Amino acid sequence: MFEEILPNLYRIEVPLPRSPLKALNSYVVKGAQRSLIIDTGWNREDCMRALTSGLTECGVNLQEADFFITHMHADHSGLVSSLAADTAKIYFGRADAAIINSNTPGPWERQTDFARKHGFPEDELALAIRNHPGRRYSPAARLDFHILKEDDTVSMGDYLFRCVETPGHTEGHLCLYEPSKKILIAGDHVLGDITPNISLWSDEWNPLKEYLMSLDKVYDLNVELVLPGHRSILKNHRERIGELRRHHQLRLDEIISILEKGRQNASQIASQMTWDVTYKSWDMFPPSQKWFAFGEAIAHLKLLEEEGKVAKEIGGREVVFFDRPSGD
Repeated sequence: MFEEILPNLYRIEVPLPRSPLKALNSYVVKGAQRSLIIDTGWNREDCMRALTSGLTECGVNLQEADFFITHMHADHSGLVSSLAADTAKIYFGRADAAIINSNTPGPWERQTDFARKHGFPEDELALAIRNHPGRRYSPAARLDFHILKEDDTVSMGDYLFRCVETPGHTEGHLCLYEPSKKILIAGDHVLGDITPNISLWSDEWNPLKEYLMSLDKVYDLNVELVLPGHRSILKNHRERIGELRRHHQLRLDEIISILEKGRQNASQIASQMTWDVTYKSWDMFPPSQKWFAFGEAIAHLKLLEEEGKVAKEIGGREVVFFDRPSGD
């Protein structure tokens, strides 16, 4: 699907087959000499066909296009190495750029070890990793990024965007804010029809804490139109941010209730949480869906641990969590 949102600002819907996300919103900003393409879809042929067809309808010449990638996930970054000409600038956040260009299996091995330690079923672990879209559909080559940070600007045609760092969904997630037109290009930071996945795969940071802080930052912006990475365009970002904060508070409260039953690992906790999916039981979840739910459960446990509401115990290779009553 191709549509003009505002003068010289377009949305191209790029399908994500067999994904609960359904499609990616790729945005195009046209200028007099060059264009800016924001996010690309997976590195696979059907995504390529949809995006290039939309770019043709927009009248975009890839030899005269730059790219802004909101974050490293393959549904946003996968095609950029195949589309970008030698003269293209590829704008990216520093933390995500370092990971996407690592060119080693290290990050996946660390995630696997982390998941195993927290109780992810061993017989499903290899399958979850093997089918992960981040492994299958990532950029095909190392990329030369133009690194952006908070308050850096990107000018294209009549639009002057300011970079807003919004860590949480990933450590290096970036949004673009156009204050004169009151537009926020939000990537996966604020979504309207679904909630962004906030997952933890190491003990080195607290993604949910940073995500909630990033929501507060965006809440204060004067925004009339949010252009998200998936699903519908939004008009009331403050109302949606309130809904997202309540969603995560319900998750936190649910985990506390689950831990009242006794000590459990993250996989056991995730299996009892409420998930908005069509499967009737946790056992019916495909390993790939268990992986995302499991990562989100650990992110919430990390925040509760840092707030002193739960504690964890490491015994050999296993980590279990338990309720810490107030006053302890």
